[in-house]
Amino acid sequence: MGVSVVPKLSGVHETVLYAADIDAAVRFYADVLGLVEMDRVGRVGRGLRLPSGGVLLIFDPVAASQPGRMVPSHGATGAGHIAFAIAADAYDTWRAHLAASGVEIEQEIEWPGPAHGRARSIYFRDPAGNSAELMAGDYWEYVEAERDAGAG
Repeated sequence: MGVSVVPKLSGVHETVLYAADIDAAVRFYADVLGLVEMDRVGRVGRGLRLPSGGVLLIFDPVAASQPGRMVPSHGATGAGHIAFAIAADAYDTWRAHLAASGVEIEQEIEWPGPAHGRARSIYFRDPAGNSAELMAGDYWEYVEAERDAGAG
């Protein structure tokens, strides 16, 4: 039996976060982060469109975990996490925008990496307690380069 070639993915189509108060979470992502609200997604939640074309879905964790839906049931308890990419030169503007919007910054991290390309993150919570992050730079690119350098 031969080894098959793995086809290439073209990106993340959608991401789901769970919130008991879907409307509050949708308002947060629309008003604070500028995502564009979409129509209701069945009886389980609502969606928001990202500028990149992907979709953030906000689902009721109880409704989404029920069997017998058109798609396999899924859900989560506790806080989820999502990270949004931002331009490096927009980092301070985003920090000021979050503060002006009344969003408490939970933590900021400057990730290790080359001084000229160091990634930075701002962490905060949405109304459902999910951890949201704005990242300037690509920390994972650095991690992969370090791994590859060590492998040679």
